[in-house]
Amino acid sequence: MIRAVLRDLTSGPIAVQMRRFVVVGASTAAIQMGLLWLFVDTAGLNYLIGATIAIEITIVLSYVLNNAWTFQASQNTGTSEYLGGLLKTNLVRGTAIPIQLGVLYALVEWASIMYLVANAVAIFLSGLYRFVLDRHWTWG
Repeated sequence: MIRAVLRDLTSGPIAVQMRRFVVVGASTAAIQMGLLWLFVDTAGLNYLIGATIAIEITIVLSYVLNNAWTFQASQNTGTSEYLGGLLKTNLVRGTAIPIQLGVLYALVEWASIMYLVANAVAIFLSGLYRFVLDRHWTWG
């Protein structure tokens, strides 16, 4: 069973979507890291507040890119469908915010890891969760 799931991720029907999702995710993660750095080191915000703002900005950007490219076969078109998809992805990714912030906090406060490194780990850990929910609900 696990072997079949892994095979589907590399050569199955969702392999292309997964690769595109990873490209979009890596791109928006880089943007999120840049925004986080700006909010914390330049604007002087607390790293958790800066992360929350950066996450929300990249949620919207991720939706735009994923809708246009990753899930183009089931793309949300038309104003109400597009906005409905944006609301759904905000709910999906909004439920991942506590996961990401919790990992970020734990790594910074308990493991003394630099906030940017901790944020990269937190983004990675919440990524699969977001893909599964987005694939099956936002564009399902």
